[in-house]
Amino acid sequence: MSDAEHVEAIFRSSVNIDKAFTYKFLEPWLGKGLLTSSGKKWHSHRKLITPTFHFKILEAFQEVFAEKSSILVQKLEKEVGNTEGFDVYPYITLCALDIICETAMGTEINAQEDSHSPYVSAIYRASELTLGRMLRPWLHSDFIYSLTRDGKKYKQCLNTLHSFTSKVINERKLSLMKKHYIEEEPDVLGKKRRKAFLDLLLEASEEGGRLTDEEIREEVDTFMFEGHDTTSASLCWTLFLLGNYPQIQERVFEEQSEIFNGSDRLPTTQDVAEMKYLERVIKESLRLYPSVPFIGRALTEEVQVGEYLLPADTHVNIQIYHVNRDPKYFPNPDEFNPDNFLPEKVQGRHPYAYVPFSAGSRNCIGQKFALLEEKTVLSAVIRRFRVRALDRPADITLVAELVLRPLNGIRLVLERR
Repeated sequence: MSDAEHVEAIFRSSVNIDKAFTYKFLEPWLGKGLLTSSGKKWHSHRKLITPTFHFKILEAFQEVFAEKSSILVQKLEKEVGNTEGFDVYPYITLCALDIICETAMGTEINAQEDSHSPYVSAIYRASELTLGRMLRPWLHSDFIYSLTRDGKKYKQCLNTLHSFTSKVINERKLSLMKKHYIEEEPDVLGKKRRKAFLDLLLEASEEGGRLTDEEIREEVDTFMFEGHDTTSASLCWTLFLLGNYPQIQERVFEEQSEIFNGSDRLPTTQDVAEMKYLERVIKESLRLYPSVPFIGRALTEEVQVGEYLLPADTHVNIQIYHVNRDPKYFPNPDEFNPDNFLPEKVQGRHPYAYVPFSAGSRNCIGQKFALLEEKTVLSAVIRRFRVRALDRPADITLVAELVLRPLNGIRLVLERR
């Protein structure tokens, strides 16, 4: 499906919310977390977790976004003057990993300083192996996969990932049981330790919405999986487009100059809220290059889609990439134009013509989190550097893996402002 009217029939359904069968290959890693679960378990967990994404709680993460963005900018400094260009993708990915690890688990992994940590390597490898298995039907059998070389590597990755998250959960749970509330605990530097999603889940569980340790681990693993790869892709595509459209990049910089007035201070949530033009830029980038290019649903009851009646047990593939590029709703659909998201343009458009975060009851729970993170990171980069892309959109080969990636990375040239 790639038509707004057709996908509306799926997204608006409160019944057809089960994921397609391919999602089961994420279950050894993510268990039955928000991404993969269905039925009563999904409803109860969604209800329990939604308050942890309240704006006031997201506000508390702004400091993490800003601190990790500052490290990123320092790391990028060494690429200034490199006229042959460099791939920005690894830098952005490590920054996003640092952010999600501290906000999801309250633990620093310092990925930007140590990109060879076992946890970071295991996340990369598990993602690759999961996709490889999805695309090879002869590996779908659990028994056969467990005998293969990839199956054994995958098991090793899961051991690394699960033991790490379990260890963090046990430590945080012990801290909560002792009634030493996390925000009052100083860390080794004497700073107050910030609350993470994990702390909020543990507290919610203590207050009656009981989650087992395994269920908490499933949700934390899901945050880790969904919260770094998708934002990394979006940030890289936005930098790629800004590097191709210098006039739009300058408008972004002008907005930053108005907000910060030449200061290099870290952005506050108020500053980020004022970045209206940058927000339109990110949304337009997500329209052209949605981080998740397609999603799958398994119908539990029949549904009328246009002139077709789809029976129960049909598997539906929603092509977000093509939904977002429909010329009916976006004139010159392949052109980068942030004005597509001026309020008056949005108001007159079909509500399902732009769905980078999915839609309906199973929309992305972390979309506000992602937007705050991306605005903060891009603000830091654009305030410090002028960005030039070495490749044009027509030259890029797209790879639709678990997220939409460029085959050969994003090659940029940086010039200090």
